[in-house]
Amino acid sequence: MNDLRATERFSNRVEDYVRYRPDYPRAMLDWLQREHGVTPQWLVADVGAGTGISSKLFLDADYRVIAVEPNAAMRGAAEKWLGLDEHFRALDGRADKTGLAAHSVDLVSVAQAFHWFDQDATRHEFARILRPHGLAAIYWNSRRLVGTPFLEGYEALLQRYGTDYTSVAERYADEPRMRAWFGEGYRGTGSFEHRQQLDFDSLRGRLMSSSYAPKEDHPQHAPMMQALRELFDATATNGKISFDYDTRVYVGHPG
Repeated sequence: MNDLRATERFSNRVEDYVRYRPDYPRAMLDWLQREHGVTPQWLVADVGAGTGISSKLFLDADYRVIAVEPNAAMRGAAEKWLGLDEHFRALDGRADKTGLAAHSVDLVSVAQAFHWFDQDATRHEFARILRPHGLAAIYWNSRRLVGTPFLEGYEALLQRYGTDYTSVAERYADEPRMRAWFGEGYRGTGSFEHRQQLDFDSLRGRLMSSSYAPKEDHPQHAPMMQALRELFDATATNGKISFDYDTRVYVGHPG
């Protein structure tokens, strides 16, 4: 992570994060298996695992997963949710100092947290812990900003009420930057449609899981909630809205 503030940024949003953040499409894992030879025999280090959403994708497909997460509250939530699975364990570690042995894992999985990492130090650490045949899969759900009245209205709401939205939102790298990050070990990219169908309470929770959403004691919170209610009422169909993403994954062996 870049600094302590990044590692602790979501500590007071864990409950909303667990309940309302999107998962990741199984089609992405199928693609990793089909196109890149990833198998359930591979040991996965899920770095920046948070509350375990990304870890569960692999556990559900019978992988062994070590979740590496520096935020104690989020790591505890992952252990509470997934700790009974014998294929899961959680580790207090950072992307640039995982605590894992050299050449000990086959796949490094990184989801939404990648843009918080120290890029150079992380690349060296991943190269250290991966076995020679191993791969890193770096992926995230990128929220669509346009395409429906809801998506466009939601983006406008964040621009107006988010406390530091413009400085932290959608800071994800594009293909040229990821190709450069992997270097000669870059293997390719995939993109998959993904979505959540949310009623108003779930939409509210999804918003409040974001670190830039003002909390209840902030003067912007009440007007933001009013604007969210109005947006939902204007755009919902049969009591739900579609929260749409493109899930992008980049694969390679960093060196």
